[in-house]
Amino acid sequence: MQKKFLKNLIFLLFLNLLVKPFWILGIDRQVQNVVGTQQYGLYFAVFNFSYLFFIFLDLGITNFNNRNIARNSHQLKEHFGGMATIKLLLGILYGSLIFVVAWLIGYRGFQLYLLAWVGLNQFLLSFILYLRSNISGLLMFSTDSVISVLDRTLMIVIVGILLWTGWLGGRFSIEWFVYSQTVAYFITAVIALFIVLRKSGKLRLRWDFPFFKMILRRSMPFALLVLIMSFYSRMDSVMIERILPGPSGSQQAGVYALGYRLLNAAQNMAYLFAVLLLPLFSKMLKEKKQIDGLVRLSFSLIMSGALIAAVATQFFAKDIMLLMYTPYAHESASAYSLRIHQAAQIFKLLMWSFVGVSSNYIFGTLLTANNSLKTLNMIALTGFLVNFALNWLLIPKYQAVGSAVATFATQLLTALLQIVFAYTTLRLKIHRGMWIRLFLLFAGAFLIAFALQKTGIGSWWARLVLFAGLGFLLGIIVKTLDIRQFVRIIMSKTEETV
Repeated sequence: MQKKFLKNLIFLLFLNLLVKPFWILGIDRQVQNVVGTQQYGLYFAVFNFSYLFFIFLDLGITNFNNRNIARNSHQLKEHFGGMATIKLLLGILYGSLIFVVAWLIGYRGFQLYLLAWVGLNQFLLSFILYLRSNISGLLMFSTDSVISVLDRTLMIVIVGILLWTGWLGGRFSIEWFVYSQTVAYFITAVIALFIVLRKSGKLRLRWDFPFFKMILRRSMPFALLVLIMSFYSRMDSVMIERILPGPSGSQQAGVYALGYRLLNAAQNMAYLFAVLLLPLFSKMLKEKKQIDGLVRLSFSLIMSGALIAAVATQFFAKDIMLLMYTPYAHESASAYSLRIHQAAQIFKLLMWSFVGVSSNYIFGTLLTANNSLKTLNMIALTGFLVNFALNWLLIPKYQAVGSAVATFATQLLTALLQIVFAYTTLRLKIHRGMWIRLFLLFAGAFLIAFALQKTGIGSWWARLVLFAGLGFLLGIIVKTLDIRQFVRIIMSKTEETV
């Protein structure tokens, strides 16, 4: 299983590193630079509002289905028609719900129009994720890897044409950004559906109330978990936009988006671990195979990258923000300086929260595969309460920076709780050497970055590249990145039957 994990992780990371950074840094960033902080901030808040209710599009079906198909692949043909019917019904429920709640909290006019298109995109994305859960559940990881970047690839082409060809006469607006996503998601959904149909046979939508009841009952713990996690991971910008008065709400939500953008890119990379690990952990636990090796391997890999990235932001955050974001038309030098300063502070805090997020993608996935959903739900509820309270207290005084503090505290708390419960529930062996090596990596990386900044050698980006290379080398030296082990696993002639 370690060989299968490593081989598919390398391929998945390769594809995503080709596509996702260009999307986030080249397209999404440029859209915000073109339309402005306030207009993009409104979109960002509306998007995150729609995401708060994303679970009602799914009710835990995707995670349940991924785990179930990995254990019982023959059930794809039996369940596909009924599952697709449920997804369509949930789409109607979701659309009704977000409009009612949006109206109640004061959304009107253009906000509701934008929400309609964003909601449609969320439905298409949810359907793609469900289709992908079948593909990855069948352990077709290479195919799933291609589908995982297809939507972003299409968006890069469409939005890039609209931004840089002048077809819109220089009048690019946030609506065109949303329309482009709709087209890309639709095409991706059609292709993913075709792939699943080749395995399941014809799609026959059917009304089967006993089946609906059975699936929803079994997936409900997954639904509750995703709902709570969605609230504490996505409500930040919504609370910023709603709590702060007048235009400052949208403006600060836009500033938060400046720092959040690179966290989102990092999370996309880290999420790939969970995509691969959930079906692998599920199958190994069902077959009562030893999981300690795969847990240590995946955790060391993801935490090495997370710690190096977090340390880098402490020394290079402001330079990165200045590179990514330019002054708007008619923006004063002082306003631009304040915006960049806030974005840099937010970026630093969010990248430390990424250390917690990375840990959750390993131990949270492991607990999900073990069906320890009651434990996960209690941890998630704790995270939600802490996050809400901190946002409510900090946003009025510290604005978007206060929300970043709330995210940092919440993610590290939930990570610690998940680690403790994973070790106790599954009786994992405590390897103190792994934790000592990770601490040495953190301390060494911090000293390297500090020394590079003090010397002032070259430009800041040259120092950043040098730091990344030295950090990677340090990981090899302290063996959080054990190259010999990776090569031995990849080159091994035997692979467990899956």
